[in-house]
Amino acid sequence: TKTISKCYVQVTGMTCASCVANIERNLRREDGIHSILVALMAGKAEVRYNPAVIHPSAIAELIRELGFGATVMENCGEGDGILELVVRGMTCASCIHKIESTLMKTNGVLYCSVALATNKAHIKYDPEIIGPRDVIQVIKDLGFTASLVKKDRSASHLDHKQEIRQWKRSFVVSLVFCIPVMGLMIYMMVMDSQLSDAHAHHNMSSEEMEARHSSMVLEYQLLPGLSVMNFLSFLLCVPVQMFGGWYFYIQAYKALKHRTANMDVLIVLATSIAFAYSFVILLVAMAEKAKVNPVTFFDTPPMLFVFISLGRWLEHVAKGKTSEALARLISLQATEATIVTLGPDNVLLSEEQVDVELVQRGDIVKVIPGGKFPVDGRVIEGHSMVDESLITGEAMPVTKKPGNTVIAGSINQNGALLISATHVGADTTLSQIVKLVEEAQTSKAPIQQFADKLSGYFVPSIVAVSVVTLFAWIIIGFVDFEIVEKYFLGYNKSISAAEVIIRFAFQASITVLCIACPCSLGLA
Repeated sequence: TKTISKCYVQVTGMTCASCVANIERNLRREDGIHSILVALMAGKAEVRYNPAVIHPSAIAELIRELGFGATVMENCGEGDGILELVVRGMTCASCIHKIESTLMKTNGVLYCSVALATNKAHIKYDPEIIGPRDVIQVIKDLGFTASLVKKDRSASHLDHKQEIRQWKRSFVVSLVFCIPVMGLMIYMMVMDSQLSDAHAHHNMSSEEMEARHSSMVLEYQLLPGLSVMNFLSFLLCVPVQMFGGWYFYIQAYKALKHRTANMDVLIVLATSIAFAYSFVILLVAMAEKAKVNPVTFFDTPPMLFVFISLGRWLEHVAKGKTSEALARLISLQATEATIVTLGPDNVLLSEEQVDVELVQRGDIVKVIPGGKFPVDGRVIEGHSMVDESLITGEAMPVTKKPGNTVIAGSINQNGALLISATHVGADTTLSQIVKLVEEAQTSKAPIQQFADKLSGYFVPSIVAVSVVTLFAWIIIGFVDFEIVEKYFLGYNKSISAAEVIIRFAFQASITVLCIACPCSLGLA
């Protein structure tokens, strides 16, 4: 017997099924080539050849001569079939040994490992020699039951519904509490400007007196040092910090656990510090029974959370749209196949329904009118029209006669066909398309990778800058107090200079954090 080797060639420049047929037809004529199988979507040719006559590089050269790009793929392990089975009826380690040793002796099985705890068997095999049904049969002959690990065909891992719900909730909570906070803030600003105008003219009209009164209501102290305005802001801020920011806290915690800093860390840092600082300032003011209400930052967290959670929500909605299309593609796959055994002269001997994952290369599959093709294959017998619009977009049915190729997922229309399976499982055109779309979704755009890399440096540097700000102002304050006095308006003369400086320094450094946090980079 002459030895047969197998190699894989990456083929580029194929546009349609006729390119595939062209390559296959021409290479079959060459000496030393046993068989060739080309997958269009994967851009891959699997060639079985006689190494004594021809080399893989020569095969690639032959494909190049036909006008396509071709390179020999080094990692040939890709052609191995991988099978995961659930094996029932194992009781002890000797059962495992029995299954493993029997399978390893079986021709075509390359690797096998069985786990008793999970009842799972992991098997690598050569699809040329053996297939999943044969492996399951071997295990059954040993007295165990084996079945495929059920693949989740619903594509639930592509489902963004839960994230969409979670960010929507986060956004709504933040928004509900953000609007009153913003309202209060704008109101205070307007009132303050009216008051300062009045002060400038020294003559107060009745409206301005009213304005003053109404702003006095918000400035009114419930307890010494605790104004209505600050109290309301605090009440509105707490739920946002708790519920609106919940997911940010979880994400930030995970990031810090792995010693990385992402946007979530910055958001959490800015909001928490603004919240904590404002809270502490209020407590200090109440302890001091201060006459002037302290400046708080309770408006920062709700507004930040509103913008960011809105962004996240929209992002997941967009992702969900792509995934929907993918889930629809996956749902086009047939779930079962009718495998037939042929006698001489293509006489039907028997047929059985099997799971589509159990179809092996070389199986004869019968497809009835109105049925879906479970795998890619070649027609052996029968004439029919086939609707291939799922792949080609071509609404007119295509005629199929013996020798034509058919695509998994397309619909057989008016005649029964017998096809020989050429690409099964993950190699079918449909599975390859799904895989390509999944890869496109999971891989990041170069600019996105760059942004992620930047934000890795961005977060620590912002924190550093705000710390520098803090110390710089403390130093400036102690060297020249008048500068601080100039910028820090309306502080109470009764508190000590040192405290004024520290408060002002904190205010400056938190402002840096809060402004840097929703920077365009993070939002984008």
